[in-house]
Amino acid sequence: MTDQDSAQDSSGAASNSKEPDGPERRTLADVFRGPSDSAGRWLDDVPRLTINERKVAAAGIRKLQSRRLTLYTDLPASDEIDRLPEMFDQAFAQWCAYFHVEQAEHADWRLTGFLMKDKVRFWNVGLLPPGLPPFKNGYAQNFEFWLYDQPSDYYRRHLLLHEGTHGFMNTMLGACGPPWYMEGVAELLSTHHWDGKQLALGHMPADRDEVPHWGRVRIIKDAIAEGRPMRLQGVIDFSGRAYIENEPYAWCWAIASLLDRHPRYQERFRSLYKNVLKPDFNARFRALMADDWQPLCEEWQLLVMGLEYGYDVPAMAVDFTPGKPMAAEGARVTVSAERGWQNTGMQLEAGVTYEMRATGRYQVADQPQIWWSEPGGVSIRYYQGRPLGLLLAALRPDQPEPNSTSALLRPAAVGLGLTLTPEQTGTLYFRINDSAAELDDNEGRLTVAIRRVQ
Repeated sequence: MTDQDSAQDSSGAASNSKEPDGPERRTLADVFRGPSDSAGRWLDDVPRLTINERKVAAAGIRKLQSRRLTLYTDLPASDEIDRLPEMFDQAFAQWCAYFHVEQAEHADWRLTGFLMKDKVRFWNVGLLPPGLPPFKNGYAQNFEFWLYDQPSDYYRRHLLLHEGTHGFMNTMLGACGPPWYMEGVAELLSTHHWDGKQLALGHMPADRDEVPHWGRVRIIKDAIAEGRPMRLQGVIDFSGRAYIENEPYAWCWAIASLLDRHPRYQERFRSLYKNVLKPDFNARFRALMADDWQPLCEEWQLLVMGLEYGYDVPAMAVDFTPGKPMAAEGARVTVSAERGWQNTGMQLEAGVTYEMRATGRYQVADQPQIWWSEPGGVSIRYYQGRPLGLLLAALRPDQPEPNSTSALLRPAAVGLGLTLTPEQTGTLYFRINDSAAELDDNEGRLTVAIRRVQ
């Protein structure tokens, strides 16, 4: 299930709808009211829908087919609409690879989808069965899924792939897992790139123009601006009923994106599909991440507080290994312009005064020409209120308080030099001031000399 960024009419039935009699039957209004938790598992007692092809065609509903999808729609013919089944076939191959399903063993696998502009038309010809649980914008059940037309070609494809991911997991794995995982994986894989010929699932969009009406980054940035950041455990604790609104989808996409792209967590996250039928899925997830739970929660903070289109998860991965006391003669540290927070391997002691001096020249952008910076930063462009390329430092306690704000979110400006007397002992980190989405055009290194002040 998913929601779009622009509100759609989901208020109820039109007056000419043919609704079945009886107190046990749902009305058309019920069908469009909100999501149902039953979307996350295979339903043994729900057969495939019987379709009267003649009646459907007479109602102006077209049938599009490919090897893996039969799609019924009342949208007019166009290249974008008519190529959806072809795109879906490419998605099937990528789902199989992601979930370790052997394609050759499922030669006859196919979903049936219903892409609707006029919901009443589908209701009147039996394509919205009375027993269907309530849904607002999209719903998947066994081998079938339903979705409404969307305000952009991209978001229509996104919703179709989202429901297709649910359908694949339900039919191949038997379930989709708890809500955060079910929706997180569906959002992760349906965020895509499609050039009309080749499909790539699990795409990190570079800018908002690439994904019109998707809005997941904007939703999180707005929540942060309003002082409403979500803790990692809060996202995991979302109930299925929370997904009547857009915001939970954004948070679940964010955690799935972090776990799936992070070099330390990816393998474990991608193994979770084996547990979708287990009632203790979340407990198994916590056990799998037990040794890294505190670092994961901290990297979650860094992600949501610095989220941008194109956020580079691997480049922002943090090494949380505790540092060792600095040698008496001091030390020299090399800092890359191409990465986020970098562990110096040095522990600074509380109450001791240290002097830092930085030198070097490095690239912080390459368009429309190469932008060079030194540790003091580029004063003609700012990021988060500080000059682009400015050298930053943070001292992270080796045993931070649970649920505390990461010290890496409270950096000190070093620039060309800084004298620092820490209030608590911790490991020293450096990075240059730049967006996590713009590290790929950086290049070069700088050097920081550190010594105790006698």
